[in-house]
Amino acid sequence: MTPLSSASSRPRLADLGVPSGAFARGAENAITDVGGVRVGHATLHGDGLHTGVTAIVPDALTGERRSLPANLSVGNGYGKLVGATQLRELGALETPILLTSTLSVFRVADALLGHLLATPSHARTMTLNPVVGETNDGFLSDIRRRAVGEEQVVQALEAAAAGPVVEGCVGAGAGTVALGYKGGIGTSSRLVDVAGRTRTVGALVQTNFSGTLRIAGVPLPAEELLAEAAAQPVGNSCMIVVATDAPVDGRQLGRVAGRAVFAMRGVGADYAQGSGDYAIAFSVHDPALGGPVADDVLSPLFAATMDAVEEALINSVLAAETTVGPDGRTARAVPIDEVRARLARAGAV
Repeated sequence: MTPLSSASSRPRLADLGVPSGAFARGAENAITDVGGVRVGHATLHGDGLHTGVTAIVPDALTGERRSLPANLSVGNGYGKLVGATQLRELGALETPILLTSTLSVFRVADALLGHLLATPSHARTMTLNPVVGETNDGFLSDIRRRAVGEEQVVQALEAAAAGPVVEGCVGAGAGTVALGYKGGIGTSSRLVDVAGRTRTVGALVQTNFSGTLRIAGVPLPAEELLAEAAAQPVGNSCMIVVATDAPVDGRQLGRVAGRAVFAMRGVGADYAQGSGDYAIAFSVHDPALGGPVADDVLSPLFAATMDAVEEALINSVLAAETTVGPDGRTARAVPIDEVRARLARAGAV
C-alpha cells in the first residue's frame, strides 16, 4: 500500500467561498487561534493501517496551573471516552486531550499518563485524570492490531504546535469515514464578542459518522456524487474538542459543549443508534483576571461555537483524500468540482 501524504492540498470551506456567517473566522481558522493551544499528530499509513493519534495541548497545563475549567456533553454515549466522569463531575481538565482509534484508546491513555508522571511538574502527583477520546477506524485499518501506543503518543505531543493545523487523513482521522466519504480531522474558529470583549472559540473534530453531507444547507449525498457505493463507518462516532479564551467556568462550558454536539445536525449527521458523539469544551482564561461572565451574555458564544464546529466538520471531509484499507475497502474523497458546482447552483457561494 502506498502511504498517503500527512498533509492535504484540498480546499477548506473558506476556500470554496462559503461565508463565515455572523462571526469572523480567526487568523488560521483553527483551534490554535485560541492563544496557548497547540495541536500535534502522529500518523500511521501503510501495511494495512490508517490510524494515529491527535493531541490538543493547552500550554497553561504545562505551567503552574494544574487544571483548566472544562466540561463534557454526551450526544450519544456509545464510546470509550477515558476520563469522562471526573471531567464532568469536577468541571476541570488536567491533561492534554488525545484522540485515537477505538481499540487503542486504553494504550494511549496509559502512555499519556506515564509521559506526564515522568515530568518534573508531576514529580509528586498521586492522582491524574487523562482524557482520551476515540472513533472506530476499523473500516480502513486493521484495528485489532492496536498499533497506536507510547511511541505515537510522544510523537504527537512533541509535534504539537501553534499555527495552521493539518486536516483530513492525519492523526486520529487517518482511517475514519464520514457522511459516506472519507472523513478525518477538521478545525475552525470564530471571533465573538462576549461581555464587550472579542474572544476566540475554536473547534477540532474527529469525524466517523453516517448521514447525508450538507454544506451551507445544500445536500451532497455520496450516493449521487460518487460513482461507487458510499463508505459506511464502523462504529458511528464523532469527537469534538472546543477551546475558548472566554471567561467561563466549568458549568458554563457544559452548556458550550452541548451546542457543539447540536452542530452535527447542520452537516447532515443522522445520530445513528451506535453513535458515540462527545464534545469536550475548555477555557484557557486565567480566572485571576476575572470572570466568569453572567449566563445572559453567553448566547453569542453558543452561536459562534456551533458555527466553528459545523465548519470544522465540513473541513474534515473536504480535506480528506481517497483511502484504501484492508481487503480493498475504500473511502472516497468528496469530489470538489461537484461540490463547487452544486454550491454555485444553490447560490451558496
